[in-house]
Amino acid sequence: MNGCALGVRVQWGGEDLVHAACPSVPGGSGFLLAEEIHAEVCYAECLLQRAALTFLQIIKASPHRPAKGRIREEKPLSQGHLISGWQSWDLNAGQFGICAPHHTVVIPGTITSWFHLQAWLIIYSHHDENMVSFIKGGIKVRNSYQTYKELDNLVQSSQYCKGENHRHFEGGVKLGVGAFNLTLSMLPTRILRLLEFVGFSGNKDYGLLQLEEGASGHSFRAVLCVLLLLCYHTFLTFVLGTGHVNVEEAEKLLQPYLKRYPKGAIFLFFAGRIEAIKGNVDTAIRRFEECCEAQQHWKQFHHMCYWELMWCFTYKGQWKMAYFYADLLSKENSWSKATYIYMKAAYLSMFGKEDYKPFGDDEVELFRAVPALKLKIAGKSLPTEKFAIRKSRRYLSPKPVSLPIPALEMMYIWNGYAVIGKQPELTDRILGIITKAEEMLEKGPENEYSVDDECLVKLLKGLCLKYLGRVQEAEENFRSISSNEKKIKYDHYLIPNALLELALLFMEQGRNEEAVKLLETAKQNYKNYSMESRTHFRIQAAVLQAKSSLENGTRSTGSVSL
Repeated sequence: MNGCALGVRVQWGGEDLVHAACPSVPGGSGFLLAEEIHAEVCYAECLLQRAALTFLQIIKASPHRPAKGRIREEKPLSQGHLISGWQSWDLNAGQFGICAPHHTVVIPGTITSWFHLQAWLIIYSHHDENMVSFIKGGIKVRNSYQTYKELDNLVQSSQYCKGENHRHFEGGVKLGVGAFNLTLSMLPTRILRLLEFVGFSGNKDYGLLQLEEGASGHSFRAVLCVLLLLCYHTFLTFVLGTGHVNVEEAEKLLQPYLKRYPKGAIFLFFAGRIEAIKGNVDTAIRRFEECCEAQQHWKQFHHMCYWELMWCFTYKGQWKMAYFYADLLSKENSWSKATYIYMKAAYLSMFGKEDYKPFGDDEVELFRAVPALKLKIAGKSLPTEKFAIRKSRRYLSPKPVSLPIPALEMMYIWNGYAVIGKQPELTDRILGIITKAEEMLEKGPENEYSVDDECLVKLLKGLCLKYLGRVQEAEENFRSISSNEKKIKYDHYLIPNALLELALLFMEQGRNEEAVKLLETAKQNYKNYSMESRTHFRIQAAVLQAKSSLENGTRSTGSVSL
């Protein structure tokens, strides 16, 4: 991708153009042409995506300056003017780039705001549990948010006049406005109230509409609108929602691009995600393998596929293959060493006594190594790492008490039961593993972790029973966790999550009022537990779904996911 963009840059003049555009870079004066600006932006965007995949803070865009310096910092909008590193445009004078001389079609403010938004979305995907740093990051990009609001108002105003390339400007505005609105609308209520206090607001329907219009257009940003919508449908609504995904819409967005680029790695990856969500695990595995074969330039993209393949084999209960991909990630990728090592240990602990353990690895030693691998990205801790470290602490004892089913517990954290729930055969297989673990706990001696482990098994067993249609048994398992609330010593996250799962069960039965009460209890009565933010996202999604069903007087069907 960056090779292609670099070719575009060379075609339009390469580094000399940068000298002409940026006063901070010596070697020229003047302004870029529209096509030249787009070439620079395309290259800078590729560098940003590459940096996001590698989590490097600085990827050099040229011998003169880092990538983040390619687009200069803009000043806030005030008194109807947008000030940028290149030029000032009067919002009220019809010279907003669209009708400006020399066919200048790209507005610097749009470009700068988009880069700020992407940086915020990267932070958003790795926020720490208390959200404080995320809110601080949000305040820093408030200027970009306000810029997009001004640009959106401009497009809607009577003073807006269209030039020959207006669709590219409008596409950029729709992308930014849609991304901001969609992101903000998904936040838990308690966080959204704080952000609204400093000037943010988000409307999910409007955000989706803007992105859909941008995706259906013919601008440079159309494909970015498509990718953002695919991320929303296949990741955000799945992992941070109730597990119900608008698969039809995702397939509708993907198919034209997959048909046009059948070997496109990005589109093959999303095709794999869609198949996994549908429960077609074998087809998903083939798609991810095709994605790895499609390109060799960005190894980090392979790692995204390895992560998905690891979970696909987890759904199938094939621990050796899941271990294989966790091992590959731990050796080749640095995104989260603690998580990868934890997953290696988790899969080893799922092996039978007669199974050969590869590479001479020992799960106890691997679990003990996890705390020392803790990572912070941009000063923020990864919630999954925090969870893995907390679970690994019991192995620091000279005589550790083993975790009962750590791989299946982490599968719950990533909402994997919503995948196996679509295939009774997979659900039955996992239920059998959970039942054996339950029997071993009953036969084994009591220890300080006994109640915690028993409640964990009840939670996961309840999920499998729900998807198999054994509703009464599922409810009994979920309720048993709440009845043992005061006995739980360490895994306090089990209680609000049991209430959440019980509420989702009630929603499927049309008992939405009872579900809302349980969700409010889970949200208000429990604090400072593992994966709290992720649980709050899921609670928020469930509340919206239940209230929508109450307003429509219908049983919850999962049509509203976030």
